[in-house]
Amino acid sequence: MSERQRANPGEGAFVPGAGTGEGARTSAAPCQQPGCSGQYAPDGYCDQCGSKAAARPPSQRNPAPSVGAPPAAGTVPGAGGPGAAAPTGWPAGASCQQPGCAGHYAPDGYCDQCGSKAAAPPASVPGPARPTSGPPAAGGGLPGAPVSPPLPGDPSVPTGAMTGGWRPTGATAGFSGRTGAGLGGASGTGTRSSRSRATARGGLGAGLVEVPPVPLRDPTTAVMADPKVSESRRYCGKCDQPVGRSRDGQPGRAEGFCPQCGTEFSFLPGLSAGEVVDNRYEILGCLAYGGLGWIYLARDRHVSEGGADRWVVLKGLINTGDPDAMESAVAERRFLVEVDHPNIVKIHDFARHPDPKTGELIGYIVMEYVGGQSLKDLALDHRDAAGQRAPLPLPQVLAYGLEVLPALGYLHGRGLVFCDFKPDNVIQAEEQLKLIDLGAVRRLDDPDGAIYGTPGYQAPDVATRGPSVESDLYTVGRALAVLSFTFTGFSSRYATSLPSPAEIPLFAQEPSFHRLLVRATHPEPERRFASAAEMADQLLGVLREVLSAADGIPRPSMSTLFTAERQPFGTGAGDVSTSPAAAGGARLDGREVVAALPLPLVDPADPAAAFLATVDAAAPAEAIQAMRQAPARTVEVAYRVIRALIETGDVPAAQAELRRLDTPDADWRHGWHRGLLGLAAGAPREALGAFEAVAAALPGEPAALLAEAVAAELSGHTDLALARYARVWRVDHGYVSAAFGVSRLLLAARDRQGAIAVLDEVPDSSSRHTRAQIAAIRARLDRTAGAWAETDLVDAAARLEKLGLDTGTHAQLSVEVFVAALEWLGVPADAAPRSTPGRPPRQASGTVLGRRLVERELRLGLEAGYRALASLERTPLARYALVDRANAVRPRTLV
Repeated sequence: MSERQRANPGEGAFVPGAGTGEGARTSAAPCQQPGCSGQYAPDGYCDQCGSKAAARPPSQRNPAPSVGAPPAAGTVPGAGGPGAAAPTGWPAGASCQQPGCAGHYAPDGYCDQCGSKAAAPPASVPGPARPTSGPPAAGGGLPGAPVSPPLPGDPSVPTGAMTGGWRPTGATAGFSGRTGAGLGGASGTGTRSSRSRATARGGLGAGLVEVPPVPLRDPTTAVMADPKVSESRRYCGKCDQPVGRSRDGQPGRAEGFCPQCGTEFSFLPGLSAGEVVDNRYEILGCLAYGGLGWIYLARDRHVSEGGADRWVVLKGLINTGDPDAMESAVAERRFLVEVDHPNIVKIHDFARHPDPKTGELIGYIVMEYVGGQSLKDLALDHRDAAGQRAPLPLPQVLAYGLEVLPALGYLHGRGLVFCDFKPDNVIQAEEQLKLIDLGAVRRLDDPDGAIYGTPGYQAPDVATRGPSVESDLYTVGRALAVLSFTFTGFSSRYATSLPSPAEIPLFAQEPSFHRLLVRATHPEPERRFASAAEMADQLLGVLREVLSAADGIPRPSMSTLFTAERQPFGTGAGDVSTSPAAAGGARLDGREVVAALPLPLVDPADPAAAFLATVDAAAPAEAIQAMRQAPARTVEVAYRVIRALIETGDVPAAQAELRRLDTPDADWRHGWHRGLLGLAAGAPREALGAFEAVAAALPGEPAALLAEAVAAELSGHTDLALARYARVWRVDHGYVSAAFGVSRLLLAARDRQGAIAVLDEVPDSSSRHTRAQIAAIRARLDRTAGAWAETDLVDAAARLEKLGLDTGTHAQLSVEVFVAALEWLGVPADAAPRSTPGRPPRQASGTVLGRRLVERELRLGLEAGYRALASLERTPLARYALVDRANAVRPRTLV
């Protein structure tokens, strides 16, 4: 089986692509490069030196046609605008002059069959003289790497796979993860000009992670000393059967004839060092053998960069008898010359050169030289601290994904798909990635073209549906998996699936990453990410979570899908109006949680979006009434009604409203509101199933993870709840509910120190900082978390003295401290004082609130606390009760 598989070999002829973009000069205009006598072709590039035409003044520019749009009236496809002339050469429709080719020249001057450029016609117009150039400078004069474009959007963090044996069931586990228009991001990055190429170095990892740079390699050192194709990679270009294999101890022949179909094959390089292709490209040697043949390093004698000849790469074909390979090469030359993105290798030209054996002209793609290392080689060379081969660090892998997704989005926005994305086809040079080997790129609307892919990376639906945006993103997911863990059997046992978290420790450790891969490689294309931008948003959130979980440093970011949490929930331990016992044993109220959780942002593409903004702060009853006046009964209007009904307590009506929205293509917002209804109705297990499905669809969103955590806690899945709360809090300290959730569950697990530590992380700037400190004081005094130590009492008192609370709050907490201190001494606070001072059962040297840890002083402090509370009490009966308590705990005196 060949390295690159043909999923659906096409039979149709190549169809010329769309015309040039804005700013191209009119064809036949003279080249402006010094020393070049060439002319600009309709694609805006010189037909001799290959340089790009400078932009016209604004008044002379022609608008660029959109991708896939028909040419305007009077416009020749491939030309620069209405009435633009065809290039100098044979007229459009004339027969191709290449031996053995039955094609015709298209209006853009290239043959519609073999792709060769029309030579000058047999007229009196002489061909332009080719300039000469001196030898290249040492090091090749490589240009600097361009800057990476900004990522579209910047969400937050995570989620993960379910633990503890629980799995979602029912409809909530099957809704589409796709976001409504305007929320998931458009496919591609169409706002960036196709002609803008930055020149500064890139930066991997969105500024979050530092990826080791790969030094630029001297091109001359990359040439193979003995170019050979291993026998395991030798297959017939026509019937795909093995050829050139060893037999009877004799090595296989590198050239010959296929024993199955008789087609001639050759795996020897067709070009040798010193040969000059098309009177322009001087071959230095072979760089590699790719899926479509040998790849050569050459010097471009006609273009100078930084005073030195430009290094370029020429890619030939396996065999000219392979029609698919020829079609792929022609297609690459014809429409990919317009591809211009800093993370995609630049195609410069299409050259031809006679075969040394047959004399037949062979086509070569001329592209930018990228001097770095492929991601495949980087992964193979990576070693751990012990010197053993190990997968790349996950943050580095995610950084790679963030870099390549905008490039794929750029192609998708222009109606193209990469088809064969894999680590082999990405090179890191310094701090930038480049997609290389564009031979498999094809148009989305081309039903007949050859489809290439690699087993283990290619989506299974390509064979039946053809390539798509979703199948491209599938290959990205597979590549991320291959780079991040030892993926044994990725092209056999797991060719179309992923191992379970039980088999891959990384999946258990980083469940949000697992969820990202599960969605990206889902068997159903409709369940995958809908665009490269959407996948990049979620991948960035997962990266933030992974980094924060590793070093404890929050990396918050504003979500593009959710509001912030409307108010913290589960903070009763910091409320002095609630007794410590009541706060510690109180169960979360589902309705309180519903009122506090973040809300999905209104889809700006919804017809009623502007109307909904006017009633955003309306009371529930008013909102229900207002929705009757909405300009249209849209999905967003229905969701607003559902939330208002929940807030009024009419859960059955809200459930009925949601059932009207049950459709096979319902997105994650439907699951979110099903989860809200489960909490409001006291059905936390149903809510957990719904929120888990939302988190699986949005693995980079902390809001989804927070909802999953609280539903898990209410369902009794405390381990799962603790893990989810902890991930949310690590990445974003704006989710104070998560901090209280972690503290609450750790305290229940008798981890007093851990419970207090997370409360101490609530920042001073938070409106809940004081409440968190009060909860920390109470955690110190909580006997259910284990026996007290003297240090617990001293710390609780010290915290109280630092807070600067009002008189009433301070008095209430001081009472709690003194009661706990007396119990620690073994003297119940509500017992009558002993008649004579006794030796305390414990030896203590510290003080609390200015009182030594002895019974008499603690009772005096407790008495003072009760009297302070009594002085503030307005109700006579309650005041009398506090005075009686003060008298009861007062130590005996002679007066």
